[in-house]
Amino acid sequence: MSDITLKLDTRTTEGKQVTRLRQDGIVPSVVYGASIDPINTQSGIVETSKVAAAAGRHTPVHLTIDGKKKLAIIKSIERHPVKHHVRHIAFHAIKQNEIITTEVPIHLVGVGESAAEKAGLVVLQAIEHIEIKAKPADLPEALELSIAGLTTTDDKLTLADITLPSGVEFAELEQDTDLVVANVYEPSALQAANDAAGGDADDANADGVDAMNGGDTPQDTQEEETRPGGKGQEEPKQANVDANK
Repeated sequence: MSDITLKLDTRTTEGKQVTRLRQDGIVPSVVYGASIDPINTQSGIVETSKVAAAAGRHTPVHLTIDGKKKLAIIKSIERHPVKHHVRHIAFHAIKQNEIITTEVPIHLVGVGESAAEKAGLVVLQAIEHIEIKAKPADLPEALELSIAGLTTTDDKLTLADITLPSGVEFAELEQDTDLVVANVYEPSALQAANDAAGGDADDANADGVDAMNGGDTPQDTQEEETRPGGKGQEEPKQANVDANK
């Protein structure tokens, strides 16, 4: 279980008045879950930003709301489009003994140690995140997969090569464990593929290359992810969410 904590105060300010809160260094937020009504909350931008960076959208956060403790996962983070600071956070309350579904990153370890890399080949990551389910105490911050054993372009790593921690399963019972996580390529083959796709002609290609090489993606601009609480959990009503911002 993570030890990430955040103290929240209940919030009465809504609508356009929330702008003043942000100007004063306060981040508005909401806490909701299947068994509770949405709670409007707020916290200082410094501590909130640290928690958002440390927890991401897969690590449980221990919240204290006016002295009452709750466990939650960050559902969504709204950031300023230019300055990128946190403007609003939605927390999904969960229970200690509840099995939840969330997405965690896959980290390749042993980079630079494989015979393939030493021979001048390139190892590219094809899948960077995967959905798992587990109780909050069993949730890993990431799944690790060693590439140290890769040797030739015929080698690859799949989901079946990932050793899941105790109490953790892939979210989909029929998950295709043959799904490739990492491949080995000849540098010349990658260059040829890049040339065929138009090389460095546009940013879209560059973004694709970054993603292939494990680069981070701006998650806060993506469509809403799978519910942290799994199927059956209720979302807050849209009108409530809009008002909380």
